[in-house]
Amino acid sequence: MILEERPDGAGTGEKSARLQGHDSLTQTQRGQLQSRRARIYQQIDKELQMRTGAENLYSEAVTVPMIPLGLKETKELDWSTPLKELISVHFGEDGTSYEAEIRELEALRQAMQTPSRNEAGLELLTTYYHQLCLLDARFLTPARSLGLFFQWYDSLTGVPAQQRALAFEKGSVLFNIGALHTQIGARQDRTCVEGVHCAVEAFQRAAGAFSLLRENFSHAPSPDMNAASLCALEQLMMAQAQECVFEGLLPPASMAPCDCLAQLHLAQEAAQVAAEYRLVHRTMAQPPVHDYVPASWITLVHVKAEYFCSLAHYHIAMALCDSSPATEGELPAHEQVFLQPPASSEPRGPALPLELEERRKLGKAHLKRAILGQEEALRLHTLCRVLREVDLLRAVVAQALQRSLAKYSELDCEDDFCETAEAPDIRPKTRQKPEARMPHLSQGKGPDIFHRLGPLSVFSAKNRWRLVGPIHLTRGEGGFGLTLRGDSPVLIAAVIPGGQAAAAGLKEGDYIVAVNGQPCRWWRHAEVVAELRASGDAGASLQVVSLLPGSGLPCLGDRRPALLGPKGLLRSQREHGCKTPACTRASPRPLLGWSRKTQQGKTGGCSQPGAPAKAAPPSPSELPGQL
Repeated sequence: MILEERPDGAGTGEKSARLQGHDSLTQTQRGQLQSRRARIYQQIDKELQMRTGAENLYSEAVTVPMIPLGLKETKELDWSTPLKELISVHFGEDGTSYEAEIRELEALRQAMQTPSRNEAGLELLTTYYHQLCLLDARFLTPARSLGLFFQWYDSLTGVPAQQRALAFEKGSVLFNIGALHTQIGARQDRTCVEGVHCAVEAFQRAAGAFSLLRENFSHAPSPDMNAASLCALEQLMMAQAQECVFEGLLPPASMAPCDCLAQLHLAQEAAQVAAEYRLVHRTMAQPPVHDYVPASWITLVHVKAEYFCSLAHYHIAMALCDSSPATEGELPAHEQVFLQPPASSEPRGPALPLELEERRKLGKAHLKRAILGQEEALRLHTLCRVLREVDLLRAVVAQALQRSLAKYSELDCEDDFCETAEAPDIRPKTRQKPEARMPHLSQGKGPDIFHRLGPLSVFSAKNRWRLVGPIHLTRGEGGFGLTLRGDSPVLIAAVIPGGQAAAAGLKEGDYIVAVNGQPCRWWRHAEVVAELRASGDAGASLQVVSLLPGSGLPCLGDRRPALLGPKGLLRSQREHGCKTPACTRASPRPLLGWSRKTQQGKTGGCSQPGAPAKAAPPSPSELPGQL
């Protein structure tokens, strides 16, 4: 400490300086003592945490961390201008009258950006995804887009990307559905059977979402959605699901550790997890995935591969050294199932010794490989700066190493001058192989926001029509002179020549969209007939839609809106796991049969060549009624 002399008095200045120095020194010593005490408490907490995690590793606590994905973020989007313009130009309605629907769509998009990490959040994402599918089916054509730039940030790199295609918006939402499944799986309490089951289910759903995206989305503008990255993410989710399966098989604390067959099963299950993580590590270590995936993920996957491989050898050692005499006779029957030499093409594994001394030596060899693997896992953990902060992972691996060393010293004899035999590799095998499962995209289905525009089968941008009316139709001696059929909307199936309808200008194939000023696009056949009959001799005012040439109504097997396809559009048939039925052959009058349900359409299968399709009995609404 540097003291300064006061000009008015040396003694007073020195005394004051000494007092100040004494106080500062006291404060410094007190601060050092407090810091030392804090470090000691931290070390105690770490040791207790390590001991607790290690003691419960094979009983109740599961502390090995999982890798969840972050959600893709996006910018605000203005739906108002393009949707209002399209509604006015194509649908012939006032676009400003749909401001409530547009605000609902924008609020839904705003809410899905921050979903809760549970089933409610998944339902919110799938609800918005379903609305995007309806928007695609209603407003878009191959030659028409909304003219919006959909901008999303990459989940792995944070780099923004944008596209005009609505498919990019749908693909990004589908990616977030998979990412949210990973977060739900990672936060499960895997110390209980229910938590393990939920975690396995969540990781399988995540893998299914990434697989669905990889198979159907092309020309991805962001790295996290290209085929290589999605393949790596899918493999990662399957490996984490396999790890959860292994955790669900760990014996409770009350179970005797000397159950030979149980230890052999655990050894193969651990080897299966290690094999899955090796596959993920090879995929992530290669470009271009290596350039996108965080380095800590690659290291963590490598650590897990080494750790679970060492667990496999540890459980084999326990089966050899601690098995009860009642299970000794069962070992030869399982030798070719559980073990195989590292470089052998023979299907039969090495002979398992029955003598205690030989089994001790072989178990010691497996323990040696377990120790080497756990030391390698700790070395890899130490080299990664991010993983060094994950104390629980290091605690689990370190405790496993201490357990292996203790067992090795127990088996090691002072007069044992024989070299340890080489331990063979363990054949990976699992009783429960996780499979990628499609996410529940149907759970968020709700009413179409733009329901007022009419049924999608007719009122979409893919069809061209002309709005006619209002037309005043009066009743003559023979009635109105027309025949109606179908529901939502009701179709003019026939017009009697010389009748009142023909004189008013109505034509066969027109759809009635309004009766006496009331919109009836969603009315049933009986409701329209009742309204016309109630008009009496005064007549009724009709507004109809006449389809123009080139308007192709969807075939019966494709009534559901498309999701994504070859250029980013996935068909709903793939979502529901069924094949796309072949379109029925066009009839000379397709507008008369657009709602007829054939047997082919009901079963979803293809009819035999040359065999006529059986028509199902028409419903009352499909029977033509003459007015």
